[in-house]
Amino acid sequence: MNLRITSDPNVCGGEPCIKGTRIPVRVILSHLAAGEDYDTVLKNFPRLEHEDILACIEYAAYLSTEKVAL
Repeated sequence: MNLRITSDPNVCGGEPCIKGTRIPVRVILSHLAAGEDYDTVLKNFPRLEHEDILACIEYAAYLSTEKVAL
């Protein structure tokens, strides 16, 4: 879906991560959910780029459209 997000069984147990890092998408999203702004996230994770944060948000939006039976 997004070239910046990868899932490899040999990296973080297959958890979706930013490509070329071991930074899980959920970690970036949790920082944003806690109220950190993009600049703070980028400062805390210097290997990230602004587009990586947007990719995490896009990925979360995609997952939120998934239908599950309750």
